[in-house]
Amino acid sequence: MKKILILLSLTLSTALMASNTQIKVIYGDDDRVDVIDSDNAMYVELAMSTAAMIPSNSLRTSTNGEITIAGSSLEDRGMCASERFSEQTTAANCSGFLVGEDLLVTAGHCIKSSSDCANYQWVFDYRIENQGDSSVTVAETSVYSCNKIISRELTRSDMNDYALIQLDRKVTDRRVLDYRKKGKISKGEKLVVIGHPSGLPTKIADGSTVRSLKGKYFVADLDTYGGNSGSAVFNAKTGVVEGILVRGETDYVYDSRQGCRVSNVVSQNSGRGEDVTFIQNIAELQ
Repeated sequence: MKKILILLSLTLSTALMASNTQIKVIYGDDDRVDVIDSDNAMYVELAMSTAAMIPSNSLRTSTNGEITIAGSSLEDRGMCASERFSEQTTAANCSGFLVGEDLLVTAGHCIKSSSDCANYQWVFDYRIENQGDSSVTVAETSVYSCNKIISRELTRSDMNDYALIQLDRKVTDRRVLDYRKKGKISKGEKLVVIGHPSGLPTKIADGSTVRSLKGKYFVADLDTYGGNSGSAVFNAKTGVVEGILVRGETDYVYDSRQGCRVSNVVSQNSGRGEDVTFIQNIAELQ
């Protein structure tokens, strides 16, 4: 989620941005869907192992033990009412995904210090359950703390960007994701990304392909935004994690006619593309 330079003109709150990064864009058609609207059973199962990085003070515990996630809507943040998902709650700073019983991967620019580890929670099941829902409630068992940062890289020289963290307890009610351990994905292969664009509840976005392979990352035409940083990028055919979404094109532009911001849309083969750190870069997972 995000790019090397912050676009100061964006009106998204700083809670949705990590410093020294930019955000993302729509390539061709907007392929994002809520989990309940996906007709791909494999994608739905993969989404279960996706978590949102949410500030601890945005979680409200109710008397029945459920947790309501507090946040503003996209419209409240200056996006046009015509934007898709404009009435849904935005609460996530970044995304992450489960790679071990108590291990989670995200982007290196999402979690930089022990303070970040302490002040954010990792929330599974942050998704829309019924059409028209404007808020999200999850079970207490879906919320985890960061115990420690095991390893992390965020380097300008080779653009490496990842973090591996240990959660406060084992996750026993969803699968540990399969991830590539050797070789590399090929140019032209199909991809799907699952995470939290603009801090929204979980979105699945397929219809993307690998454009090119770089040293520590690959480039693809993924429909991702701020909040998607740390999202798992999967091989659309096998469901294996190929990498971690970390950078991309500008996501919102000002619409003078409506007086608000709209998604930046380019053709499928245009724009700079979105950068994805190879999962193999994390030595502890190999």
